[in-house]
Amino acid sequence: MPMTSLTLYMTEHCALCEEVLDMLFAMPAMQGITLNTVDIALNDALVEAYGVRIPVLKVGDAELGAPIDAQTLQTWLQHNCQ
Repeated sequence: MPMTSLTLYMTEHCALCEEVLDMLFAMPAMQGITLNTVDIALNDALVEAYGVRIPVLKVGDAELGAPIDAQTLQTWLQHNCQ
């Protein structure tokens, strides 16, 4: 079974982004999932797409944008990354 790859669109100095990172690292559902972080500030197209919604998690076509709490994150991971 191939490993799931999860992308977190974020930017530096973003408190919400740091909170989501902390939650991800604490979640047992992250076992076996590769996490890629993308700083949207480095790409104008990503700023346009995600600027007002960061942090945004994406796997395949599924996205989860802010606000993200622990329960929402856990449920989303179980439905999209298992």
